[in-house]
Amino acid sequence: MEEILIALLERIEQKVTGLSLIDEDAGQIDLLDSEQDGYPVTFPCVLVGNADINWSDVGLGVQKGDVQMTVRLAIDCYDDTHIGSGTTEKIRERQQLSTEVYKALQGFRLNRMMGPMMRVKSRDYTLPGNVKVYEKVFKFYYHDESARQDNPLHP
Repeated sequence: MEEILIALLERIEQKVTGLSLIDEDAGQIDLLDSEQDGYPVTFPCVLVGNADINWSDVGLGVQKGDVQMTVRLAIDCYDDTHIGSGTTEKIRERQQLSTEVYKALQGFRLNRMMGPMMRVKSRDYTLPGNVKVYEKVFKFYYHDESARQDNPLHP
């Protein structure tokens, strides 16, 4: 699975402009409102991770996983965007960036072991400190042969 995660980060880097940080999601933005020192985060950023996988046996040590992967775009929102402020265009810019992230991953397939990514859920929410998060959950299958019995790399 690590090769998929790295490929997703690289895909986002290639397809989406204007991002300050692209990384594995290790809860970096979840610590923004706490007293704990966390990994420094710059905005806008995309964090990928939190895989939820249901595995089924194919046979001879081969498994197929139905994967759900979460992608979070976080943007600091310091502009006052109320009607009459003259900065409502910032709302459109944030939404367009979220759409770019979606389009970069929708249908993406790394190799024959992975099915195409399909968005199955999206939501947005705010965090303390004027941070807006656009979250998308993608689903795909992953065919894992790493424990295949006739695999020379498997003891």
